[in-house]
Amino acid sequence: MPTIPIIQVGDVIVSTDILTEHFCCDLAQCHGQCCVEGDAGAPLLTEEVLQMEAVLPAIEDELTPEARTVIAQQGVAYVDRTGELVTGIVAGRDCIFARHEDGCCLCASERAYRAGRTAWSKPLSCSLYPIREKRFSGGLTGLNLHRWDICAPARRKGRELGLPVYRFLRDALVRRFGETWYEELESVAAELRRQGMV
Repeated sequence: MPTIPIIQVGDVIVSTDILTEHFCCDLAQCHGQCCVEGDAGAPLLTEEVLQMEAVLPAIEDELTPEARTVIAQQGVAYVDRTGELVTGIVAGRDCIFARHEDGCCLCASERAYRAGRTAWSKPLSCSLYPIREKRFSGGLTGLNLHRWDICAPARRKGRELGLPVYRFLRDALVRRFGETWYEELESVAAELRRQGMV
């Protein structure tokens, strides 16, 4: 079957493995390790720093004492060694919004949003994972699939459900690029399937 490595939808260059590979978070298996593992925080848009600060009053009591100390000392974000703006982390690991319950790591900010206590859930980079976004010159954006060992259960569950990455992340992609853009992505994916290219 012929394949193509990338497609373009509007100003967004999409790696086709986002259309062909499967994914569905399996918290019972991974225990939310994406909020803990790694050596830097989650990538942030500049405007998300203000949104993170705005939700703090609603969730501050749910954060660990260590997280509150980090926030008091450096704020909710910092610039990592690659020059990228990222969420604050505790002791080189946990996101400042990480909350451990019953052996799982959950996002305090997202929980507050789901409970209707805030109007903002969490950074787009968290919502879009395992898709990673890259900005190019000329106004183009690139979307690539990030593969992380701790997400092996999510890939397995996605295959079992027949759920492609882009459909699992529909809400996040609509949040980032809009409903019209997502509908165009769906149309492109359907046409590529019809042609046997994905």
